[in-house]
Amino acid sequence: MSLLMEIILGGIAGWLAGKVMKGDGYGILIDIILGLVGGWLGGHILSWIGIYTFGKIGYLITAFIGAVILVWIVRLIKGKSW
Repeated sequence: MSLLMEIILGGIAGWLAGKVMKGDGYGILIDIILGLVGGWLGGHILSWIGIYTFGKIGYLITAFIGAVILVWIVRLIKGKSW
């Protein structure tokens, strides 16, 4: 997958994670970063439990799961409930 596609899908995943976690998001740049790091984190977590995803939809789902986890961790650190 191209870097541009990863950035676009990461941004969408980060934005969706912000919405699902009942927030307004953190802005487009932070949403993209959350989605990209979430893709990496989600890929590791899913591979640890034996789930492997492929393609753009698989990357989007994986990045979304990872971004939700990251948003949850950030809010725990900041002391905000979700």
